[in-house]
Amino acid sequence: MSGSRERKTISRRRFVTGISGAAAVLAAAPSVIAQSKGEEFRKSDRLVRIGVIGGRFGCEFQWHEHPHSQVTAVCDLRDDRIERLKQTYRCDTAYKDYRQLIADKNVDAVGVFTPLPLHVPMAVAAMEAGKHVISAVAAGMNEQECVRLLETVKRTGAIYMMAETSYYRPEIITCRQWAAEKKFGEIVYSEAEYHHDGIEAYWFNDDGTLTWRHGLPPLHYPTHATGMVVPVTGERLVEVTAIGWGDGAEIQSPNQYDNPFWNEAGLFKTGKGHASRISVFRRVASGGAERGQFFGTEMSYYMPRPDGTPAMAARREKGTVVKNKYVESRIITEKYSQPDHREMLPEPLRHPTGHGGSHSFLTHEFVMSIVEKRRPEVDVYEALAYTIPGFYAHKSALEGGKTYQIPDYGRG
Repeated sequence: MSGSRERKTISRRRFVTGISGAAAVLAAAPSVIAQSKGEEFRKSDRLVRIGVIGGRFGCEFQWHEHPHSQVTAVCDLRDDRIERLKQTYRCDTAYKDYRQLIADKNVDAVGVFTPLPLHVPMAVAAMEAGKHVISAVAAGMNEQECVRLLETVKRTGAIYMMAETSYYRPEIITCRQWAAEKKFGEIVYSEAEYHHDGIEAYWFNDDGTLTWRHGLPPLHYPTHATGMVVPVTGERLVEVTAIGWGDGAEIQSPNQYDNPFWNEAGLFKTGKGHASRISVFRRVASGGAERGQFFGTEMSYYMPRPDGTPAMAARREKGTVVKNKYVESRIITEKYSQPDHREMLPEPLRHPTGHGGSHSFLTHEFVMSIVEKRRPEVDVYEALAYTIPGFYAHKSALEGGKTYQIPDYGRG
C-alpha cells in the first residue's frame, strides 16, 4: 500500500469498520454512555438546584441550560466575580460566605470551583449538610485529604463527582468506547501528558502575594493526564518510579511545598502489569498539551499534537510488508476524523464548551447522576485513582526515582 494511501483521512465509521471487519455500532457500556439522548431528558420532572462556589472556573458550566438543573445561589469573596456568576446563571441569590450557601435550603447540590486547598474542606462541609457535590480537580492536596473525602461520601451517602475534563474530551470518549469494544486488543502501553509552560503567571495575586499554585509539585496536579489513561485502560496505577527536573530558578524557590521541580515524569505499572507514562511539565518548549496515546496489540491511537499533527489511528491488517529489506506486519496508520459526541447531550447543551467540549458533558453527567440516583462516572473512587498516584510519583522524584507502591482504594 502506498504512502499516500496510508495517510488518507478516514471517517469514524470507516476506521471502526476496518478494525472489526463489520459495520460498527459503539458498545453500550455503562461507563461509556451513561448519557441519554435528545428529548428523553424532559420526561423527568426532577429539577436539581445548584449552588456555585467560585466565580472564575465556576462560570464555565451549563447548569442554566440543562433541562433538569437551575442555579439557585452563587458565592465568591469578590464582588466582580459574584456579578459574573449572577449574570452567567441568571441568579439573584448571592453569598460571600460559602457556609451560607451550603445552608441554603433552596440548594440541592454544590459546585466547588475554588482553589485546590479548599476543595476537600468545602466538599466535606457540603456533603455533611446533605448536599451533593461536584468539585474541580484535583480531589485533594494530599492522600489524607482524599481519604477524608472518601470517608465522607461513605458516611453521608451523598453523590460526589470530580470535574475531570480529560475524561470527557471527545478523543477520550472515543477511546473509552473502543476499549469497551476490545478494538485495541490488549493495551500494552499508554501515556499522557499535561504541559503548561508559563504557569508562573498564576503564581501571584493582584496584590503581589503568592497563590496556592506557587511551587506546587507538577505531579500533585496529575488528573488531566491520569484522567485519560486510567479510564481508557480500565486499570489502576499501582506502582511508580519518577524523575523530576528543576533549575533552581529564583521565582520558584523557596515555596511552601519544598518542591524543586518544574517538570516531573512518572513511569507507572498498572494493575495488570502494563506500563504507563505520565508527564506534567511546567517549563518546556512544546506548546500547551493535554493529550494521550494508547498502544494496543490490534490498534493504537494518537491524540492531536500541539504542532498541528492531527489525530492518528493505526490498525493491524492481515499480511506483511517489506521495508528496507525487513519483513514487518501490515499496519495502516491514517488520520482519524474525530466526532464531537454531542449527540449524547440534551439539545440545549450541544454547542462548544471549554476543555475540548468537556464542560457540557460534566454538567450533564452530574445533573443526571442526581436525577437518576446513581453514582457518576468520575465518582470518588475514580477521583482518588486519578489523584493519589501523583503524590507517590512526586515522592519518588524527590528520592531520585525510588520505586513506590500505590494504594488502591477500590471501586466501591
